[in-house]
Amino acid sequence: MEKVNTAPEAALEPKTKLSGRIIKTTLAGAIVDVGQPLPGVIHISQLSKNPVNKVEDVVKEGQTVDVWVRRVRKDRIELTMIEPLALEWKEIEPDMVVKGKVVRLEPYGAFVEIGAERPGMIHVSELTHGFVKTPGEVVKEGDEIEAKVLDVNRKKKQIKLSVKALEPEVAEFKPAKKEHKKGGRSGSKKEAAEAVEQEEHKEPELTAMQIAWQEALNRSGDNKDFKIRKTKTAVSQEQEDLLNRTLEKRLPTGG
Repeated sequence: MEKVNTAPEAALEPKTKLSGRIIKTTLAGAIVDVGQPLPGVIHISQLSKNPVNKVEDVVKEGQTVDVWVRRVRKDRIELTMIEPLALEWKEIEPDMVVKGKVVRLEPYGAFVEIGAERPGMIHVSELTHGFVKTPGEVVKEGDEIEAKVLDVNRKKKQIKLSVKALEPEVAEFKPAKKEHKKGGRSGSKKEAAEAVEQEEHKEPELTAMQIAWQEALNRSGDNKDFKIRKTKTAVSQEQEDLLNRTLEKRLPTGG
């Protein structure tokens, strides 16, 4: 026989597990000695999850049973042989962290027994950071895991969980990506500036007329402080006249 909880009945909280001995059975249930001043009583509806027609089909006098406290009254302690839920619907709230066992895998996610009326479901996208094709890549049935409650729908009796929410994000991804973008923009600006600078210092190609004119200036000794302009604009009228006079002197006169 397991050690009996001998705490005063006033200190007994709902869901407290006790071990006791059946001392009497009735049509309505059974009386249990749980080591308390008040007798423990199990109603026939609390003997099993399945319907019970006769108390003796489940328990007999002298039998040792495990029971849980449902409520403490002035004259008795109401007990149940149906293990209570670790988490009642009213106790489950978003953001709370729960522990449980993976009991089923589906293509879209994993179901975890957390002690509630229904297993919680972890969508495949909430199993871990990064892409996951199937839940089996991350967990398997029987795994003990910890998860965070994302949402609770008491009407539909659905509990949505996430393991990813408890895992730190991989720091090297986002900062590196941002730094890369920032560096990329800076590099692009730098490259563009260099390209413009190179373009500005690029010597323009001279036309035949400009070359002839330059040669004429060189011979005349007037180009001491002259610098060819770095654009392809047309020469001035004065330059044209000078060039024409130079060319006329070099060309033979007609007979």
